[in-house]
Amino acid sequence: MSQDAAQQPMSTDLVQVLRDDSGVVELVLNRPEAMNAVSTAMARALTDAARSVAADDTTRAVVVSSSHPKAFCVGADLKERNTLTDDELRAQRPGNRTAYRSVLDLPVPVIAAVAGYALGGGCEIALSCDLIVASPEATFALPEVSVGVIPGGGGTQLLTRRIGWSRAADLIFTARRVGGEAALALGIVDRVVDDPRAAALELAGRIAAHSPVGVRNAKAAMRGGMDVSLAEGLDIEDARWHDTAFSADRAEGVAAFAEKRSPNWPGLSGR
Repeated sequence: MSQDAAQQPMSTDLVQVLRDDSGVVELVLNRPEAMNAVSTAMARALTDAARSVAADDTTRAVVVSSSHPKAFCVGADLKERNTLTDDELRAQRPGNRTAYRSVLDLPVPVIAAVAGYALGGGCEIALSCDLIVASPEATFALPEVSVGVIPGGGGTQLLTRRIGWSRAADLIFTARRVGGEAALALGIVDRVVDDPRAAALELAGRIAAHSPVGVRNAKAAMRGGMDVSLAEGLDIEDARWHDTAFSADRAEGVAAFAEKRSPNWPGLSGR
């Protein structure tokens, strides 16, 4: 999907949902006055937006971006947090966990488009995506230990899985910041480009052109096999292969190849 493609906004609240006819959905973090700091309300909005996208069978790929030109998300709203009692902080915690998990659990490929700051919870939102496209000016950090907490949106687990124990330990224990090129070298991000949103939307469009059933099952097989033995992972792959091989998408894909035309994927509705 290009930036010029027609998009229909579903919401103008804290997380804006833009849908394209190709099946690409953009979730725009939209609290620019606070650089998208994750407040209680922001966490709830992210959960609601991600769940609505997950429930839509026409969704083929998702891009998470920001309405702020210099910040993807600066993490937890520390001003709000400073007003909370211990009991209120405990009560807030489940909603925050659910917000980050709602991005991680999206059933289609998710691409973070990061320009500017991705700090703390903002870095964790990006890490919850399958791919991260960043600008050279992007800044990544998990600085939680510097303010007396630890990463709580999946950072200790997702960063370690993405770049390995020692590199993750270096970043988390020191709370240091890294720019876009350094993040690429470390393996935090997958591509560094001048316009990450445009690149992420283009990448999402390429993904959306492929079999919706195949792409979803490929992601499910990859995610399901990450933390199990190779033998168990191969069984998970086999189950997902059967789900795909006997779908209407497979029949259409083979027919389109034989007829030398672009496929018209039935998708989930044709399974």
